[in-house]
Amino acid sequence: MLTDPRLIVGLDLPSLDAARAMVERLGPTVSAYKIGLTLLARPGGVAFAHELRARGKTVFQDWKLHDIGAQVEGAARAVAEGGCDLLTVHAEPQVMRGAVRGRDAAGTGTKLLAVTVMTSLSDADLTDIGYGYSAGDLVERRVRQALDCGVDGVVSSPLEAARVRQIADEAGRPDFLIVTPGVRPEGADRGDQQRVATPRAALEAGATHLVVARPVVGAGNPLLAASAIVASIDGVGRQP
Repeated sequence: MLTDPRLIVGLDLPSLDAARAMVERLGPTVSAYKIGLTLLARPGGVAFAHELRARGKTVFQDWKLHDIGAQVEGAARAVAEGGCDLLTVHAEPQVMRGAVRGRDAAGTGTKLLAVTVMTSLSDADLTDIGYGYSAGDLVERRVRQALDCGVDGVVSSPLEAARVRQIADEAGRPDFLIVTPGVRPEGADRGDQQRVATPRAALEAGATHLVVARPVVGAGNPLLAASAIVASIDGVGRQP
């Protein structure tokens, strides 16, 4: 059975029972899962993340930590000590530095991903917020800061993946992870995502991992949908 560790399926589902049922339906075709705040915040949500790791799955805990450095340090250490493959924090320097300190103190293999600009945001949204940067310019600024702070990679839209890869390679970080949400197979509904691309295009641009939620978990046949994505990216791009 064809599988690919670069495909991370987002378990954006309303309950732990629904998430467990989805994992069973997808079987060995999917080896990596993202667990977001809706499930993590439920009683037993973190235990579910640990349960998946115990079953040999790669688990991405999408906490998007954002607080003063000391609080992020403590939270990142706690998550890493509990057992986590990928952990997100917001890409602000004091946040990233705190997360690196916490992860390093835990002494685990947890990899830290800095969220650059949410893929639901357009340039107009960023203007409304008051950033004064286009999405592309803000992503570039935050990628350079992420490299300086020592995190393992970033989360950015597939439209910025090529530039992120260029910056990371120029910095001597060919191992820098580029995790791209906003990935939609050909013909799929964009949903609330603004900056999207197909799985193949994202990897060709330099992404190392793809996060896909609704096109899989919302499909009439989730296994068929996941299998089609895996087949479409077979042999494309760099292997992690």
